This record gives sequence, structure tokens and C-alpha cells, in this order.
Amino acid sequence: MLFENSRDKLYPELSSCKNFFLIAGPCVIEEESIMLAIAEALKELCARKAIPLVFKASYKKANRSSVNSFSGPGMEEGLKLLSKIKQDFEVPILTDVHECVEVASAAEVCDILQIPAFLSRQTDLITAAAATGKTINIKKGQFMAPEDMQLAAEKASSTGNKQILLTERGTTFGYHNLVVDFRSFIIMSQFGYPVVYDVTHSLQRPSLGNFSGGNPEFALPLAKAAIATGQVKGLFIETHPEPHKAKSDAASMLPLAEMEFLIQSCLQVITEKEK
Repeated sequence: MLFENSRDKLYPELSSCKNFFLIAGPCVIEEESIMLAIAEALKELCARKAIPLVFKASYKKANRSSVNSFSGPGMEEGLKLLSKIKQDFEVPILTDVHECVEVASAAEVCDILQIPAFLSRQTDLITAAAATGKTINIKKGQFMAPEDMQLAAEKASSTGNKQILLTERGTTFGYHNLVVDFRSFIIMSQFGYPVVYDVTHSLQRPSLGNFSGGNPEFALPLAKAAIATGQVKGLFIETHPEPHKAKSDAASMLPLAEMEFLIQSCLQVITEKEK
């Protein structure tokens, strides 16, 4: 299914799609050849499964565990490559914004501006992103209760922009661990905006030494369980052809070759619910 990339059509298509939409791509922008290969594979998969695709990648990761960790190519080079992917594959693009000064440039290329979980209470950043008129994806901070996301959404909607997505990505559970409270999908859906489940980030083991760890073996059952709630409109999955070689979040990304089975399994959950 081809996507209309205009700002006016994207949000309605996401919020009204039949089954669920997919936000997917690598954690951070890497070499062009890898990026193009991932985008091509995801577009082909989603076209066959009739799943709307939003391609995601970050031009900069501002919250890496170590000062020595790869943080991306930077905004200018990163947005240039995201623009190429958008044009070559005709897919909408999502990326993170970390500071208000980044917003205008990111909005020239990207269809969805994402507020990272660690910045989900930053009022000026949320309102600056929303003021562009682009769809805004606000990730629930690991330190926030799901009901707190109503206030985050109100910050965005105060600009007049109602094109808002709310994303669950796990809650801090002791040290170096996250847990997903499935009640959050129900609570956040009551605010009137599409709810997204960030599968791979919720499986992270944050800051284990110099790098974050992860348990991607749980991606399939948790994604199916989230879809089974009937409250999740989108899945967010970071993926890479060879996760162990990825430059960011290597321990939690899903192998690209496993994406089809996960998508098909989630579609089967919906089919079984409809019987």
C-alpha cells in the first residue's frame, strides 16, 4: 500500500488504518548502503502485508551511555540521507529532535517529529515541534505514569496541532531494567490519540556498563500481547540486517530477517480476535 506523504493525509491514514501501522528502521543513521537496504526491505514487506510504513532513524542520539558511543552523523548529513530515502522509496520519515534549534530543519524533511522519552516533559521542545504542524510522536518517559501523558499531549495540542501519537516504551524497574505495564495502553488510548508500542526499546537493559543491553527474544510475544489489547494502533521496532554490528542499540534491535514473522504473527492475533 503506497503512502501519501502530505502532512494533511499522513495522520488520518495512520489513525484510521485497518490493522496497525509500523514505525521501523535502525536506531541511528549508519552507512548509506545499509540504510537503503533496510528501507527497501521494510517497504517491500509492508506493501505485501498492507501495513502502513513510517521509516525511522536518528541523525543524532543525544543520550548515549558513554561519551565514546557512536551518536550519529549529525543533523545536516543525516537529514540529507533521510531526504533521499523519503524520495527514493516514497515513505514518510520519523526522526528525533532534541533541542528547539533542531526543529525547523528536521521539519523540512521529516513527516513525524519524535520527542525522545528522556525529553518528554520538555515543554518548549514539545510546543516547538508541534508548532511546525507536523505529526508529533511523544514517547512516554521511563519515569512517567501513563496518565501523565495527557499533560504532554496537551502541551502539543495547545499549539492547535492535534496530530499526536503517544508511545509506550517501558518503565524503569529497579536498576538496569524496564517493564511494560499493559494498563498504559488502555489509559493512554482514553486521551483520544493513537497509541504506539515501542517494542525494542521496552526490551532494553539500560546502561549496562558502557552500553545498553537488551532482550530482543521477547519482542514477538510482547508485540502480540500489545496488539491483543485492542488499544495499540502502531508498532515501533528498531531493526538491522546484523544487529550485532549495529552502531547503536545493538543488543535490543530485531534482526531484519525476523520482521516478517513478527508482523504476520501480530496480524494473526487480529484475525483470531475478529472470529
